Amino acid sequence: MGDALNPAEMLPHLMRLGTVLNRSHLVERAMEQVGIPLDRPGLTVLITLRLAGRPLRVGEIATRMQVVGPHVTRHLHDLERAGLVRRVTDPGDQRARLVELAESGDAAAGRYLAAVFGWFAEALADWPEEDQATFGRLLARFVTDVEAHFTAE
Repeated sequence: MGDALNPAEMLPHLMRLGTVLNRSHLVERAMEQVGIPLDRPGLTVLITLRLAGRPLRVGEIATRMQVVGPHVTRHLHDLERAGLVRRVTDPGDQRARLVELAESGDAAAGRYLAAVFGWFAEALADWPEEDQATFGRLLARFVTDVEAHFTAE
C-alpha cells in the first residue's frame, strides 16, 4: 500500500497547474487565435457545440456547461447577431429549436481548440506515447469521479 495516492502530495501539483494556467493567460492567448472578439462564456458555447458535433437544445448546452439555461440564452443572442450560431428546427420535434454552429462559429472554435491542443501537445511532446495515453485516460477518469462526487452531495 506504500504506492497509494496521497492527496496531500497531489494538492500542491494541482495548485501549481492552476497557477501556471492562470499566469500563462492560456485562455486569453488562445482567444486571440480566434480572431473574433468573444467573451469566455460565448466562446464556451461555441466549443460546447463543436465538441458535441451536432446541434443542441439550449438546455443541453447549459447542462454541458454546468450553468442555467438563461445564462446560455443571453450569450446565444450575441452569438446569433455575430453570425456564429443559428437556431434550427429540431427534426424530432418541430416545435423545438436547436442551436447549431454557423461556419464562422465552427471555424472560431476550431482555431481556439487548435491553439490549446497545440500547447498541450508541445508540453507532452517528450513523453512516451504510452505515458501520454495513460495520463489522458487517468485525467479523464479523475475529473469524472471528482465531478460525480461533488454532484452527488
